[in-house]
Amino acid sequence: MIDYKLLEALATVIETGGFERAGATLGLSQSAVSQRIRTLEIRIGQPVLLRSPVLRATPAGQQLLNHVQQVQLLERDLAKSLPTLSEPTARLRIALNADSLATWWADAIGQFCTREDLLLDMVVEDQDIALRRMREGDVAACLCSNPQPAAGARCVPLGTMIYLPLATPAYRAQHFNQGFNEQSLQSAPAIIFGPNDQLQHRFLAQSGYHGAFPYHLCPSSEGFVRLALAGMGYGMIPEIQARREIEAGQLVSIAPGLSLEVKLYWHFWRHSGRVMDRLTAALQAASA
Repeated sequence: MIDYKLLEALATVIETGGFERAGATLGLSQSAVSQRIRTLEIRIGQPVLLRSPVLRATPAGQQLLNHVQQVQLLERDLAKSLPTLSEPTARLRIALNADSLATWWADAIGQFCTREDLLLDMVVEDQDIALRRMREGDVAACLCSNPQPAAGARCVPLGTMIYLPLATPAYRAQHFNQGFNEQSLQSAPAIIFGPNDQLQHRFLAQSGYHGAFPYHLCPSSEGFVRLALAGMGYGMIPEIQARREIEAGQLVSIAPGLSLEVKLYWHFWRHSGRVMDRLTAALQAASA
């Protein structure tokens, strides 16, 4: 059995960002916290922390953090039936795509987290690869476009996000005055969220174009819309995120009538307790 005081030290060091602050939180000296981390590393036979260039967990350490989060959720369930136990504040590490975070996510989980006294550590990851983080033990749950659950996990569908290829009217007139075709796509700058973002490629392939195209990289959903409004390029933007700009005529589709639908699925470990079940129910209700 793993000594949970050691895991608590690891989780607190990561959460507070340092050994001294972790000691203050736990009521221990900095050296005592360091000793607990060393003991944990000896116990599992490998490092759990990387101390430079920035303090962060190793892959093994991240798996232990994921385990601690699940244990905290189960302890909260136990405290409901045994009130004499103190109910700890749980922290849950979740991977989700930036577009959901920028649009519907906060409204869906805001009241729930307040009511449940639940803290979230949200990792922004592309919807196509977030499940990889969960399989590696980096997160306890994830929101992604993959419908295949990991072994030991559950997967429930939440809904569909509709993406439109949007740009300013002036941009469309400059780059697509001859229509949405191969020649225009070869030269018109696009906007892509990051190197793992495949939405643009999937939309173009769906439209029959498989060639190269110039693009800007912008790892921010809000910045993505701002760049499109500045006329720097066209990008796949969620309809719900750009509804106001579309209605105002600030953004228009470069391919009217065409869109890309991305189905979203919520993945979580089966034995994460009733708190996770309630969170899942809240997400299902919000998505409906």
